[in-house]
Amino acid sequence: MNADFRRRLLAGEALYGTMVTLDSPAVVELLCHVGFDWLFLETEHAPLLPDAVQRIVQAAGATPCIVRLSRSDEISIKRALDAGAAGIMVPQVNSAAHARLVVSYAKYAPMGSRGIGLNRASMYGLNFADYLAAANAATTVVVQAEHVDAVENIEEICEVEGVDAVLIGPYDLSASMNKTGRLDDREVLAAIHHVRDTCLAKGVRLGYYGVTPDLVAPRAREGYNLLCCSADVALFADAARQLVATLRGQEPTP
Repeated sequence: MNADFRRRLLAGEALYGTMVTLDSPAVVELLCHVGFDWLFLETEHAPLLPDAVQRIVQAAGATPCIVRLSRSDEISIKRALDAGAAGIMVPQVNSAAHARLVVSYAKYAPMGSRGIGLNRASMYGLNFADYLAAANAATTVVVQAEHVDAVENIEEICEVEGVDAVLIGPYDLSASMNKTGRLDDREVLAAIHHVRDTCLAKGVRLGYYGVTPDLVAPRAREGYNLLCCSADVALFADAARQLVATLRGQEPTP
């Protein structure tokens, strides 16, 4: 299933997911049941530790999980993949050298330097040989362009073998340009478009996160295909707010 997800991503198929921030197998099972193509496991801004990541991946079953890491060190990457995640997403990748290091940690030799162990991904060693043979081709590597340095170095980042997709982080990017939250600023838009156009020209897939469908849907028409909308807590909050408003005969507040 992980190999199929990467194949679909690289083929340019639009893949829709949502963000998981809660350590709740029941919520994860529900999200998978409604038909998302993938799940975005958030460990950068949510308190999901490695044991929680493994529980979530187990609950997700056949639905691929991409883990956004809190840092790009070897152990963090190894643990996410050993848990059976389809791939990793690394924030603040601002240079080709950093991208090469991320790929190295995510791929087994001869392509990289990922450590070998008996883990859930290989069914605790029962499928070790088959997993080892297929893991590199099945593992998705996503880096984030969310700093002005990444914008300046995006051509070189896109040329790193093993980088499958670049997910743009517009808020952090705007902050790095001293224009925090000004996503319609001319210079911020120019930076985003430069990353987008460079990735498309070099055949690297594009990712985007938006809190609402009206922010995400237009990105698909621009060539983005790794698309994430909303989050478990936001979906719950929106539904609860609408329920309360309906019961009281009120219009829900935005």
